[in-house]
Amino acid sequence: MSVPMSPGTLDIGIDIGGTFTDAVCRGADGSARLLKVPSTPDDPSRAVAEALRRLLGDAGGGAVRRFLHGTTVATNAILEGTAARVGLITTAGFADVLEIGRMTRASNYDLIFGPQTPVDVAPSARRLEVRERIDAEGLVVEPLDEAGVAAAARQLAGDGVQAIAICFLFAFLNPAHERRAREIVEATCPGIAVSLSSEVDPGIREYERCCATVFDAALKPVMDLYLGRIEGILAESGVPAALRIMHSRGGLLGAGAARGRPIRLTLSGPSAAAIGAASVLRDAGFGQGVSIDVGGTSADVALIENGTPALRNDGRIGRFPVRVPTADVLAIAAGGGSIAWIDATGGLRVGPRSAGADPGPACYRRGGTRPTVLDASVVLGLVDPARFANGELRLDADAAAEAIARDIAGPLGMGLEAAASAIHRVINATMAEAVRQMTVARGIDPRDFPLLPAGGGGGLHAAWIAEELGMTKVVVPAAPGVLAAAGLLEAPLEHDAAHGFYRPLERLTEDDLRAAIDALTARCAAAMAGDGVASGSAVTEIAAAASFMGQGHSLDVQVPPGSARPGEVIRTGFIEAHRRAYGHTRDAPVRLVSLRVVQRLPAETAATQWRGDDGRDMRARRAILDGVAAEVAVRHRATMAEGEVVTGPVIMEQADSTLVVPAGWRLVAHARHLVMERIAA
Repeated sequence: MSVPMSPGTLDIGIDIGGTFTDAVCRGADGSARLLKVPSTPDDPSRAVAEALRRLLGDAGGGAVRRFLHGTTVATNAILEGTAARVGLITTAGFADVLEIGRMTRASNYDLIFGPQTPVDVAPSARRLEVRERIDAEGLVVEPLDEAGVAAAARQLAGDGVQAIAICFLFAFLNPAHERRAREIVEATCPGIAVSLSSEVDPGIREYERCCATVFDAALKPVMDLYLGRIEGILAESGVPAALRIMHSRGGLLGAGAARGRPIRLTLSGPSAAAIGAASVLRDAGFGQGVSIDVGGTSADVALIENGTPALRNDGRIGRFPVRVPTADVLAIAAGGGSIAWIDATGGLRVGPRSAGADPGPACYRRGGTRPTVLDASVVLGLVDPARFANGELRLDADAAAEAIARDIAGPLGMGLEAAASAIHRVINATMAEAVRQMTVARGIDPRDFPLLPAGGGGGLHAAWIAEELGMTKVVVPAAPGVLAAAGLLEAPLEHDAAHGFYRPLERLTEDDLRAAIDALTARCAAAMAGDGVASGSAVTEIAAAASFMGQGHSLDVQVPPGSARPGEVIRTGFIEAHRRAYGHTRDAPVRLVSLRVVQRLPAETAATQWRGDDGRDMRARRAILDGVAAEVAVRHRATMAEGEVVTGPVIMEQADSTLVVPAGWRLVAHARHLVMERIAA
């Protein structure tokens, strides 16, 4: 493809996945191309550098207008235990909040289980107490013991910590003690990163607030180093564009803001895919849907409502709460690299263990010997070994067959192809269950929704997932294998700020609320200005979390900017929201839990026109669909004319993914997407 190379015309999005790092380059006229390069788990920035080098080619970095990045580095650092060594300074008497948690078990039926709270991140020896106390009204009951803070900081520094989390009781109502403690720590131990609970998670519930703050502190040195590497790559490539990172809400942050609160990056990649899915569904005329992004190590399921990804405020990393606003994404350990194995009862299992990118599936020929879902796809003839990932990685069909025959077919006493089909049935059921959890378990009928498959593997499983759930439409993006990278190009620049209250509305005057909203808006505006956004350019949204007095959970209410009586808007809005959510309301005081202001600058983009290779129809090949072997037609997506209808079975190939259209389905080509429809019996 030819891409305009005049200065400042290119937008580049690069998203790191478990197996491949996906990249998209779009010119000012909307013409775009894609690229997949193998991820480099030992240092993810190396894959970013390689992708950028290949995208730019002979063009100078000065042609880049925007450089946008989605990364799993923050999440992986926590899940893999590679985050920085962190200490906690907290109110006297509350050092064990992080260990006590909620007294719940992740699995009620495990006879042997490990810690249910993140005690390994900040063990008791690195959780220190200081004298101070702010009460539930935000009033100082006991002054901060400043000498105690300095002594705690010195003790933690002597223990080799790289970051310190500060979490004081009721700091979300009055952050004065936490802010002063930060000043003391920075003066006592220069160079140590500090996170405050009043900034990371300004809300009630000490355990959740402490978790988020400790994780944020542990990520600061890690993300500072990683973002520095990416900035170095951009500088070496001559790219003048500022680095912007996808955060968990589905917006972009400048590198400075990302360093300041890295906990917001924990769902960076999945949120980008959800943004991309929402854009495709809107283009296809659907305001709602479910996307499933199937990569090498995981599948991420997202719910799209009213044309945008659904949001939630109670995110998690593994089994630990990380209470920051995130796109509502359910991640499961099911992907092309998921390992098939036989359990102690002789049953076939697939995942959660993964071969990852290195050594990868057996067919990679990189030292992996365990059979995986991708190996099964090769044996079934669904994936062309010579054209996988646009030829970036040639697969070894014999190695795939050998692994499945040795570890699955032989022990189960079945044929090779039957074993491969069984692997697919198990993983399809696992993915369908994840979609069921996002829909049926929440009272949503998935039959009313289209399914949007993404990632390199989404199209291999989409029809069977849809059939399992009674879904009749599947919307296939133009470039499903790089949907997360493409979503980066559609995401707005976004900043948010929040303040906790936890007080009855009747005790807050309208002047109090307007002043609080103005202060939060000013914080967002300052952050926007730091990213070079002109004053007044961003769109402002205000949300209040409210509940009836005595309730433990809240509902969000939108408050129009500039409202003269925000308290009355919150009260009436909450009562109506409660009626919609629960079918009833009550005559009781309403409590304001928190206020949040979000400012966003929508991306200025042209309609993306994908340009890949020229495409060519290929000969039919032997494939096994639903356990039946047949010669199945193979088409290249680029040969599909707008309006053309193809009836399955057919395998549709393109540079970044493969779509399987089984019998009983038809495929309709549209200008920028495909729609697969179930044929009525």
